[in-house]
Order: sequence, then C-alpha cells, then structure tokens
Amino acid sequence: MSLPARVVHKRRATITALPLYYSGHLLKKLTKDKDYIKYYGELRGATLFLYNDNSQDTYTEKLDLEQLKSLKLESPYQKKDPTIFILTMHTEVVQLKMENSDTGEEWRGYILTVVKKEIPSKLQLLPGQMLQLQDALDQERRRSTPKEGPPLPPRPPFLLSTSLATPEDELDQCTPDLPACFLSVSRQEAERMLEANPECGSIILRPSTLANNYALTVRQLMPSGPVIKNFRVTTTNSGFVIELDTPAMVSSLNDVLKYILEKTEYRLHPYVASQPYDTCIDVSPAPKHVNMTLPTPKTVPKAQVAPMLRSQTKEEPLPPQTKSVESEYVFPDDQHPDVPNLKLVQLDGELHEVLKPRMENVYTEHDTVEEVTTEKNETTEKSHSGTAQWTTESEI
Repeated sequence: MSLPARVVHKRRATITALPLYYSGHLLKKLTKDKDYIKYYGELRGATLFLYNDNSQDTYTEKLDLEQLKSLKLESPYQKKDPTIFILTMHTEVVQLKMENSDTGEEWRGYILTVVKKEIPSKLQLLPGQMLQLQDALDQERRRSTPKEGPPLPPRPPFLLSTSLATPEDELDQCTPDLPACFLSVSRQEAERMLEANPECGSIILRPSTLANNYALTVRQLMPSGPVIKNFRVTTTNSGFVIELDTPAMVSSLNDVLKYILEKTEYRLHPYVASQPYDTCIDVSPAPKHVNMTLPTPKTVPKAQVAPMLRSQTKEEPLPPQTKSVESEYVFPDDQHPDVPNLKLVQLDGELHEVLKPRMENVYTEHDTVEEVTTEKNETTEKSHSGTAQWTTESEI
C-alpha cells in the first residue's frame, strides 16, 4: 500500500530544508549508460533530487547543479518532440530527457535560473510561468546571500594537534592523511558509538557505501534533544565536496572536518575513542637470590690514632765505621750495597767529633765550680767551729 502524497512530501521535506522550486518526471542517462532510466525529480535549491517514483520518500541519487559547467540542447525547441539537453559537470556528463517539450523548457529555465542567479533570455514560457520563475529567483537569491553572524570563538586546543594536517603536508605524502576521527565503521555502528559514548566526541568520518567516497556522522544537541545526521562527502579530481544545501568544496579530508567545526561554531569535536585503564595492581614475586630479611646495621670502625713512629720502630745499631783502604773499591754514598744510609752515619760521626771538645769544656767548668764550692764550705765550717770554741771559753 502506497503512502499518501501529503505524507511522502512531508518526509521528503525532513531530509533537507531547501525550498522546492519545480518537480516532475524525467529520464536520466550517463555517458556510459546505454538506455535512459526514468525518475521523478525535485529541484530543491540548486540540487536535483531523483526518486524512483513519486511514492518514494527517500531519494535514490542527486545532482549538484552548483558544479554545472554548461547546459547544451541536443535539439532545438519543437512542439510534440522530446527535449534532450546535456549537463556537463565537473566529474561527469549527464543527459536529461523530457517527453514533453513544454515541460523540458520549464526544466531548462529553472535549472539555468538557480545556477546563474538570473532568468535566461529566449524562454518559450507563458507569463504566469515567468512569474513563478521570478519568485523562485528571488527566493534563491535570499537563500544564497551569506548572513553575517557573530564572530567565531577562538579555536579549541584539540585543533592544534597533529591530527589536523595542513594541505601542504598532504602534498608531501603519497597517501592522504586521515583525521583522528576516521573510523572504518558502518552507518549504524557510527550512530551507536555516538549515542553510547557522547563524552568521546560528536563527529565520526567513515567510508561511504559508494566507492572512493566518505560520510560524516554527526551528533548535535538540539532543544528537543540529541539529533544524529549523516552527510555525504564526494571525492573529486580537485578535492572533496561536502553535499550540503550549498555544497562546499575543500582540498582534503582534514579540511572537511575543519569546515564542519567552523559551521557549528566549534560546539562539536571529533570522536576519539577512550583508552582502557587497568584497575588491579599485581605484585611480582621477589627473586630467589635476594635476601628479604632486614639488613644488619653497619658498624663504623672507630678512628685509631697512629702511634708515634719512634715508639714503634726500634733504633737499629749503626754499623761500625770502617776505614777505607786505598786498594779497595769505594762505593758511592748513594749506591752502597750494604749500607743504604751510609751518608747519614758519616754525618752523625762528624757531629760527635765536633761536639766532643765542647762537652769536655763543660765538664771542666763543672769540676772547677765544684772545687770552689768545696773550699768555701770548708772555710765556713772552720769559722763556725772557732766561734763556737770562743763562746765556750767565755762562758767558762
């Protein structure tokens, strides 16, 4: 059972906030395709969304008309003949075919108006159709005019890390540098990770289901609650295209991340998985050769005063002086084999010879003093004995 058209259109409006300018059936073919494929197209802003039929609420593919280089009619406008025109894009060439020539003329007018921001001349349209086209042009101009917002806050510290490489650094490498938030996960896994670990981050860059393309999964906090959105990043020859209402073209995947951060005023930050931490401390066993007993205190030996050298060493007797014989060989003083200190012994002998006369003089003077002292004592004794005798006689 197909859904009502009102429900389908409401669901399509939730996919994007771009205004709907024109819609209708058309056929599309790429250069490599053999046959045309029928779609139901909606021109929202400068993006052409293609659905398999009018009852489908999710688009199958879309064309970014901002990348349009030229639009060429394959055949001039003729009544009752299909209209075919060729769209030359940056990455591919697309052919669109309309069975009704009037419908094809309207498609051509709207496409050129939203791309060039002016109504093309020489259109085969009625006045009412021209008024609708003018309304679409005014609305597109208002939407495309950049709004001046408040200045952006300073960049957070995590943007200064090496995970965000500059384009110059990428040119020096053979392979493009991937941001730290790039994870090889599916769309469902990325959404589950952001829901389960909001503290780890809110942006995940992941591979897309299309070859050589990428996708961004973003978790934003809105007044009604957290909302998860997915954005497609298309790879081109000159860089990467972020498929938004107004597609943005950047030169690297790191610039894709920086663009999202700037647009959200740095309220989001890349997802970085938390590292696990250990909770148990293991005690390793002690080696067998290590003694676990308490070490015995070391005793410091007491300082000993070395005794005087004279008290420990015994005086060795001096060797007797030998008179040198003229016929015998005399060793030098410093090279004598038996008496190494012969020079000292000779000096000691000479000293004794010098002091001997002086010692004799001292002894002579001493004996003279003793004789004089003895004579004085005898004289004194005699005087005392005479006095005592005289006293005794007088008493008698």
